[in-house]
Amino acid sequence: MIVVMKIGSPEAEINRIDEELTSWGLTPEKIVGKHKVVIGLVGETADLDPLQIQEISPWIEQVLRVELPYKRASRQYRHGEASEVVVDTPDGPVVFGEHHPLVVVAGPCSVENEEMIVETAHRVKAAGAKFLRGGAYKPRTSPYAFQGHGDSALELLARAKELSGLGVITEVMDAEDLDRIAEVADVIQVGARNMQNFSLLKKVGAQSKPVLLKRGMAATIEDWLMAAEYVLAAGNPNVILCERGIRTFDRQYTRNTLDISVVPVLRKLTHLPIMIDPSHGTGWSEFVPTMAMAAIAAGTDSLMIEVHPNPKKALSDGPQSLTPDAFDRLMPELAVIGKAVGRWPEPAVALA
Repeated sequence: MIVVMKIGSPEAEINRIDEELTSWGLTPEKIVGKHKVVIGLVGETADLDPLQIQEISPWIEQVLRVELPYKRASRQYRHGEASEVVVDTPDGPVVFGEHHPLVVVAGPCSVENEEMIVETAHRVKAAGAKFLRGGAYKPRTSPYAFQGHGDSALELLARAKELSGLGVITEVMDAEDLDRIAEVADVIQVGARNMQNFSLLKKVGAQSKPVLLKRGMAATIEDWLMAAEYVLAAGNPNVILCERGIRTFDRQYTRNTLDISVVPVLRKLTHLPIMIDPSHGTGWSEFVPTMAMAAIAAGTDSLMIEVHPNPKKALSDGPQSLTPDAFDRLMPELAVIGKAVGRWPEPAVALA
């Protein structure tokens, strides 16, 4: 249930309403929009009469029920307004959101050694990326595949961050590693295989770093939004949703099926920022540029693209990784689409 306040409502009156609703056994959550303040009500609201709440104050414009099972993730919860996730990086704050420039995240699937991660960080930053992605702990289908270097990889990510000024996004697999990862990461990623690890979602939601939540490979959109609800309900409002491809019938030509249609669907259902990962979504580097451009045209807020200095020798996901030179060529192409839809950061990457 949400309480929509009238434009110009006094802060003292909003606080008084909060206190009143708290005395009813509810948990009010104030959401400050561009034009109005909305109070989200968490608790047993099923038997509450909206008119009963309406009578509390003449400054209440309307009281609405949020019928969807994902309450906090619902766009209704913010009265139709998009939310922003502001991430502090060494180079300053970067904003993910519907009304902000596109954010590009790039880097290797796994951190392999200092030279490769530092080189990649410098190259992707020079091309226009704002964040470095790189796995320290890697969930793999096979127990015999490379699982990441763990704590030593976190140290290398910290070094690359220090030298490049990029923000860092890396994945958490085990709640025991969360504190160590949070010391280095500016955004903590929950991967596709852990999307419904509810105990992990609760713990990630209880810490303060923004969370990147990847869609599970067989998850419906509602499954995904309910997973986001776990993080939001645990107290962390800063969630970014990442589409990374879902498993469908044909796996001969692409690794997954990249669901570009999810962008307008999510835009209707949720206020949370959206990221598209065309690298995992296709599995082949030759398809990444086309799907990245399509994602921008569809309205994504961010892209995650895998870049590796030598994909043929990568310890994981080499076939879907671009070389730094290919990434350099791609960014001006993305700028054309980004500027056309009014989402490219300024100064835009110059065309070669």
